[in-house]
Amino acid sequence: MKQITVENYRSDKYYPGLVRAVNSILGREDCVSPIEIFIEMGLLSVESVAEWRVGRLPFLERGIQCNLSKASRILRLLRMHAHDLNLRPSGTAYVRRTRGGRLRLRFTKSGDLKVEEAYACHFVKVVSKQKGSPVAVRKAAAGYVA
Repeated sequence: MKQITVENYRSDKYYPGLVRAVNSILGREDCVSPIEIFIEMGLLSVESVAEWRVGRLPFLERGIQCNLSKASRILRLLRMHAHDLNLRPSGTAYVRRTRGGRLRLRFTKSGDLKVEEAYACHFVKVVSKQKGSPVAVRKAAAGYVA
């Protein structure tokens, strides 16, 4: 398996499926998460995610229906494609409420910090400062005329 680089990632065999999934998600929402990508690509079921969130799956990778090298490859492709689309990375904490407080959910069996961060990173559309800034949206909603 060849190394994915900035020069060759668009020619990877998983790239077209990833692009379709990202476009589909961005058509509905303003952000993309790796979990949504895996669901959209048919590699993860909504039921597995629900089981993971309540603690029946010890880590999310157990529910993903592909080998871990493919999952890791898709995460790397997602980061590069999101950069091309000018999506802003945003770290997200996945936690489950328990009687003792909040428990951080694990994505991997190994608990490798870099891989855990890759799964937890969402990519958010960058809002134009002129048209869609929060102040401009509030002013437009209030009928403010400049």
